[in-house]
This record gives sequence, structure tokens and C-alpha cells, in this order.
Amino acid sequence: MRLHHLEIVAFGPFADPVSIDFDTLSDAGLFLLSGPTGAGKSSVLDAVCFALYGDVPGDRAVAKRLRSDHAAPDVVPRVVLEVTLSGRRFRIDRSPAWVRPKKRGTGTTTEQARVVISEHRAERGPGAVDGDDTEEGAWQPLSTRLDETGHLVTRLVGMTLPQFCQVAMLPQGRFQAFLRARSEERHALLQQVFQTGRFDRTERWLRDRRVELRRTSEEHRATVADLVSRISEVGGDVAPEDWPGDPRSLDAWLAGLTEAAVAASVEQAVVVEAAAAAEVAAAEASAAGIELAGLRATHAAARRAWAAIEAAAQEHASRKRRADKARRATAVLSLHELAAQSRADVVGLERDCAAALATLVDLLDDPPQDAQAVAELGRTATRALTDIARVRPLQRQALDLHRQLARTTRARAATDDELRRVDDRAVAVPHELAELAPALEAAREAVAATDALARDLEVLHVRIRAARTAETLTSQLDSAQQSLAEATAARLLARETLVEIREQRLDGMAAEIALKLAVGACCPVCGSAEHPSPASPAPGAPDDATEREARREADDLEVVVEAHAQQVRGLETRLAAALAESGESVERLLVEEEGLLARLERARTLGATVGAHAARVAELEAEQDALTREREELSAALVRHDTEAAVLASRLDDLRDQIAAVVPSGADAADGADLDALTAHHQQVEALAQRHADLTADLLRARATAASTQAAADEVAATAGFDSSAAAAAAWLAEDELAGLLQAIERHEREVARVSELLADDDLVRSAGVEPPDLEALAQAHHRAKEQAAAARHRDMGLRDRGRRLRGLSEEMTSALAAWEPVLADLDLVTDVAAMVEGKHADNRLQMRLSAYVLAHRLGQVVDAANLRLSTMSDQRYSLVHTGSRGAGETRGGLSLLVRDDWTGDNRDPATLSGGETFVVSLALALGLADVITDEAGGTDLETLFVDEGFGSLDAETLEGVMDTLDTLRDGGRVVGVVSHVPELQTRIPTQLRVHRGRTGSHTTLSLA
Repeated sequence: MRLHHLEIVAFGPFADPVSIDFDTLSDAGLFLLSGPTGAGKSSVLDAVCFALYGDVPGDRAVAKRLRSDHAAPDVVPRVVLEVTLSGRRFRIDRSPAWVRPKKRGTGTTTEQARVVISEHRAERGPGAVDGDDTEEGAWQPLSTRLDETGHLVTRLVGMTLPQFCQVAMLPQGRFQAFLRARSEERHALLQQVFQTGRFDRTERWLRDRRVELRRTSEEHRATVADLVSRISEVGGDVAPEDWPGDPRSLDAWLAGLTEAAVAASVEQAVVVEAAAAAEVAAAEASAAGIELAGLRATHAAARRAWAAIEAAAQEHASRKRRADKARRATAVLSLHELAAQSRADVVGLERDCAAALATLVDLLDDPPQDAQAVAELGRTATRALTDIARVRPLQRQALDLHRQLARTTRARAATDDELRRVDDRAVAVPHELAELAPALEAAREAVAATDALARDLEVLHVRIRAARTAETLTSQLDSAQQSLAEATAARLLARETLVEIREQRLDGMAAEIALKLAVGACCPVCGSAEHPSPASPAPGAPDDATEREARREADDLEVVVEAHAQQVRGLETRLAAALAESGESVERLLVEEEGLLARLERARTLGATVGAHAARVAELEAEQDALTREREELSAALVRHDTEAAVLASRLDDLRDQIAAVVPSGADAADGADLDALTAHHQQVEALAQRHADLTADLLRARATAASTQAAADEVAATAGFDSSAAAAAAWLAEDELAGLLQAIERHEREVARVSELLADDDLVRSAGVEPPDLEALAQAHHRAKEQAAAARHRDMGLRDRGRRLRGLSEEMTSALAAWEPVLADLDLVTDVAAMVEGKHADNRLQMRLSAYVLAHRLGQVVDAANLRLSTMSDQRYSLVHTGSRGAGETRGGLSLLVRDDWTGDNRDPATLSGGETFVVSLALALGLADVITDEAGGTDLETLFVDEGFGSLDAETLEGVMDTLDTLRDGGRVVGVVSHVPELQTRIPTQLRVHRGRTGSHTTLSLA
């Protein structure tokens, strides 16, 4: 890598553009980057790192403030670096993310980071040689993506940003801290530089795997413990206490429990068989006792039944007599019931007649005294009904007038309500008009604004078309420039060919003249007529025609080049005009177009409401006029309703007077009472009087019929053997009652036959002479035998169930132990390996982590490379020693550093070194690390190297040794830049890049030897 040129604008402390020519500085091989503290010396290195990697080294990357605070708000921060990487020349143009003021309105907006990386493609002439800086060419853009540029630069440089900063820019104070750091801190830095994170990931994976296996093992142990608890509960035995350490001890315990369960089950089967036999014997004895007791009970019941039969003999005879009377009374019953029904009819008619008279009495204030009075009341009611029929039309007319008056009253009330509604609406309409006026005005203003925005949008569209035209012209210009370059190269080749042909013709001009000589003619050169040895042309020598053809081809190419040049100039003119017309890029113009379209859409949306608002205003104004007319109409209607109501009331009073005159007793009817009720009253009186007369006639006929029917019934009863029909009716029984009586007689006779048969049975007679069995004792013996058999079977089932459960749990335990065993093996293996790579295993004598072991090898290489320079810089006194022992207060070893003092032969802690000695040792260590990283990166050639600060702590002799070491870094064309503000270095290093600070920002100057 070799730096050529750096441009900085609005970056760090540099507000104004700063240009640094590293090619000029590189001519001296060693240059000084000087300036006061805070001027921006390190910012120059930051700009280089930012251009390459898009980030700055160290703690300054955390702040994320790369833009200069001194720059104007609208100045774009920018870094442009020209650099040679892997033999190819690139130009990297980067800008960080920054906040700028908005172009329209107030506030700020964020510009995203951007990058453009271009490669210089040289056009080599025929006389160009390698390394010629005067080659003509063009910059060919390669990428504008941040990620692609980052990958490309990392691949070309061969290092990441941390590695680059440790190798090419030896940082200020960082290696003094690295020299004095603890092993853990040194581990973190070396891991970042050498990219050994995979070993840390290996350690972390082993730790995680160990935790995972331990968790899985605990889950398996919990499963086994649960099975042990369940087996202990089922088997009634405690598991071995040492089973967690030796799970295989559970096999013998399980085998013993299973064998014991099988033996107990076999023994219990014998007990169950004996208990079942005893239960059968007890059941048979109890059944025999129950049978004997049953026979005795049957004989005793038969004797008790015969005694009951003898006691019920008199009742049986009485039932037979009642049944005979009931059969004889059946013939008398029908006549007796007919006589009773006649008497009941008489009673009913007497009751109905009395009820009709009582109802009539309730209706009248003056009750009638006899049937003649009742008849007179009927005739009076008939006359009243005739009068009511005559006045009923008058009542209907009065009712119609009353309804019309009510309708008129309701219509007046509705008209009055509508008038109040119209008055309320007439008050509300002006308010709505006042509220609608601002919205209508705003909509009209939006209509006016829409035209202006549309014109602005048309102008913006013209600018967008110009911007897109500029993009197209840029592409066409690139093609035209490429064509111009090709035509120029072809023209140059044609000119060279023409020159070459002319030189060849000049060389063979003598042959051409000889070909033109004639015999006896004088030579145009020497004037002689003799031509003893004329020249002959060389094979393939060009002639005049060949030269003319070459000249014509060159002239044609001149025309082609001029045509391409005119095309390029025309495209450049059109591009400049398009850029001037667009003023912005297409992307920004599209963003502006989007905002303008949104504003136009809002204005159009608001303007679209003009018609609705105007229509609403017209509607409200029309409604206001209509309300005025409607109010006048409602006022007139209200007057009409009042007049009509007065007329209807007068007519109603006249009709009521006529009704009162016709029905003087109906004062209420004269006032408009319902005549239907009065009609119903007289009709009811008339009907009751007629009913009373009819019932009186029916009662006389019913009394005569009842007397004749009773005489006939008494005569039939005497024939059947009864004193009267009432006596026959008393002896009569209903059909179901008689059937029940006959069934009782039949049951008694069947019971007599059954009991007689039982008393004659020999078995029953013999059982009566035997001693009665003790059924309770037999039942208790049977119950005890059943309980013993049930208990034996229950215990047998329990033992069988325990055996099954033990077998199932044994299978589960076998599976659980089989699943646990490989986990335990893996856990033991992973625990040992994890402890080993973490430096905690007894076999790891250095107590060193795996990643530290790898880095210890790298650190050993760094120390070896550093000692090559430290010996020279320290006058053969100091050398670095890498030790695997742990330092004071450290828990891990492998990355400790000591300084060996060859003058005393002792190893010293780096903290005991003086400031100058610390700088020398740190610089040697940094240079050693740079060499190792360079080799690690595949031998990347870094032609530019910076050393940042620390020289102020050196004495003159040590400074001389350091400068000699830095001089050795220039071997092979390497350029070394020393960053320092020490005055002595300003006299020792004549080529300087000075950084000057000021209130408005920093700037640089170049001083050459």
C-alpha cells in the first residue's frame, strides 16, 4: 500500500479544503507530521483510515462526530484518497453520515454515508514503460456501495481496520499500555488483532456444552430418583444409599424386590384357594339352615292363616248376603233414579226462578212484588227501548262533532308546534351560514393555490426530465469519450505508421530515383549520364502509393477524431445545460416532487369541497326563504283552526240539549253519555222479565211429573222385596264395587282350600317337629368365611399388582439408566476437556486457556521480531522475554511479558522502566507486531508507515538509535511518517507536513528539504 494524495473537507478540525501530496512527502522516505497539541495531526491519520475503511481508529470511533464543527452548515464532509493497493491505483471518495439544514422550511435532515471507489485505467502509449507517472488514463468507477467497498479494500490491503491500525499507524500510547497490561487485557488486544475468536468460541461452546450436559444429567438423575422413590414405595424397601454414585447398584436391588414379590404372590395363591373352599362349605350350611327355617315358617304361617279363616267366616257370610241384595236392587234403580231426577229438576227450576227474580231486583231500585209486577216491568222496558232507538242518531251526530272538535284541537296544537320549530330553525340558519363562510373561503383559496402548485409541479417535472436527461447524457458522454479515446489512439497509430512509411521511403529514396533513370539521361542528383550501379529497392519497401494511402487514412482519422471531439463538446454543453436546468440530482428532485404532489393533493382535496360548501350555502339561503313563507302559512292555519273549533263547539251544545229533552231521566246521556249502556239495561230488564215468566210455567209442569214418577218406582221396589225405592237404591252396589265383593268371596274360598292343603303336607308337618336352626350363627360363619376369602383375594390382587408395577418400573429404570449412562460419559469427557481448555485442569500445568495458548505462540513471534530492533535501539541492553508464568494478581498465565536487562542479567517488570525506556520497548514491540501481522496477512506490502508520538521522552543518544531504526524501515522504498511536536525532530527531519490550528479550523503546509 502506498499513499499518493489526500483531500479533506469539513472533516475533524479541517473546515476548509485541505490537500496533502504524499507523493512529494514520499520522495524523502522519512517525513514529519508536526503541529501543536490539538491541531489535528492524528486527524490526518483518521482521514486515511476513514477513506479506506469508513471508520476511524481508537476511541474516536465511539463519538460518531466526524464532521467539522467549524464548517458551514451546508458544507458536505468529504475525504478523497488516492492510493495504490496491490499494484492498482484507486481513488476513494467518502462522506460520513451528517445532519444538514433542510432546503425548504426549517429543521434538519440526515444525509446518509456514501462512498465512490474508482480505479485508474491507464491508456499506455507505445513509448510508455512500467512506473511512468505521466501515463494518461481515466478513473473508472467500481462501486458506490459501502459494503462492497469495504470488502474490496479489506481484500486489497489484506488486513482489517484493527490490524491496519496496529501495522501501518502505530498508535499513540497504545503499545505502552499493551506493554504494561495484565494478561487478560493483552489477551483481548491480541485476539482482536490476530482474529483468534474461534478459539474463544470453542471454549465457550465447551462451557455451554458442559452446562447443557450437566443439566441433562440432572434431568436424568431426577428421573431415576423419581423411579427409585416409586419403586421404594411399591416394594416397601429403601434403595441403596450409594446409588447416585453407582447407579448400577440399583440392578441388584430391583432383582431382589422382584423375586420377593413373586414368592409372596405364590404363597398368597395357596391361601386364596383354602379360603375359597371354606367359603363354599359355610355357604352350603347356611343354605340348609335357611331351607329348614323356611319350611317351619311355612307351617306356622298356614296355622295362622287357618285361624284367620275361622275368624273371618261371619264376615264372609255377610258379604254373600250383600251381594244378593245388590243383584235384586238393580231392576229398581232406574225408576228410582228417574224419580230423583224429576225432583232435582223441580229444585233446579225453583232455584232458576228465584235467581231471575233476584237479578231483576238487583237491577231496579223499586223491586216487583209479584209475577204481575214483573210482567209490567217488561212492558215498560220495551217502551224505553223504542225511545232510545229514536234518539240514537242524535247521539252519533254529537259524537262525530266531538271527534271533529278533538281533531281540530290536535291540528291546532301540531300547527303551533310546527310554528315554533320553524321559528327555531329560522334562528339557527344564520348561525350555520356564519360557520360555513370560513370553510368556503378556505376552499376557494385552495382552488387558487392548486393552480400555483400545478405550475410549480410542471416546472419540477421539467427539472426532473432535465436531471434524467443529464444522467442519459452522462452515459452518452462516457461512451463518446471512450470512442474519442479509441479514435485518438487509432489516429496516433496511423500517424506513427505514416511517419514510419516516410522514413522507410527516405531510406529507399535512392532506389526510387534509380527506377526513374532513363538510358542516356542525366541523374537528377549527381548530373551524370552514366549509371554504373543504380540502387535497387528492398523487398516490401513502401512506394509513393503506400504513403498516399497511409496519409489518406491518417487524414480520415483526423476527421473521425474531430467528429468525436465535436460530439463530446456537444454532449458536455448539453450536459452542462441539463445540470444547470435541473439544479439537483434525480433522487432529490423526486423527493421534492413527492412533497409537492402531497401538497397539491391536499389543495385539490380541499378545493374539491368548494362546490359542496357553495351548494350548502345556497341550500341554507333557500331554506331561509322557505322558512319565512312557511311561517306565514302556519300563522294563517292557526287562525283557521281557532274559528273551526268555535263553530264545532256551538253545534255540539245544541245536540246535547236535544238528547236531554228526549231522555229526561238520562242527565248523563244529555251530557254525552253512552246510550249503548242504557239500551243494554232495558234489554236486560225485558229479558229477565220474560225468563221469569217462562221458568214459572216450567216449574208447574215439573212438579206434576215428579209425583207420578215416584209412585211408579215405589211399586217396582215392593215387587223386588224392598219397602221403598229408596231402600232398594240403598242396597244397590256399583258394578266395580259388586265385582270387588264377589272377588273377596272367591279369594276367601281359595284361601280355605290352600291352607287346608298346606296343613296336610307331610314335609311341613315333619319340619314342625324338628328343633329350629340357629340362622344367625350360620350367617355369621358364612360372613366370616366370605370376608376371609375376600381379604385373601384382595391381598393376592395387591401382590399381583405390585409384581406388575415392579416389572413396569424395572423396565422404566433400565431405560432411564441406559439413557443416563452416555450422558454421564459425555459429561465426564466434556468436563475434562473444558477444564483443560479453560486452564483449570490439573494436567494444564501452566493454567493457560486454549485461546491464550494460541496467542502465546503469536506473542512469542512478536517478541522475537521486536527484539531484532530493540537490541539496536537500546544499545544492546534490553530484550523482551515472553513467559508462560502467571503475573502478580493474575489467575491465568501464558501472556506475561518481562524485560531482560543484559547489563545486570535480571528480568524486570515493564512497569520499572523509565518513560523513555518504555517508549523504546513499546515502539519495538509495535514494530514487531507489525511485522508478524504483515506475515500473517500473506506478506502484505505496506509502503507507508506512521509512528504516532512518544519521542519527547527520549534522550539524544536513544533518539539517535530510534531514528536509525526508523531509517531501516525505509529500506525497499518504504515511507515512514513520524507524528510528533518535538522541536528536535523538526531539525532532524527536514521534510515536514505541518498542521496549524486556528479559531476557524486547522490547515496544513508542506515544508521540503
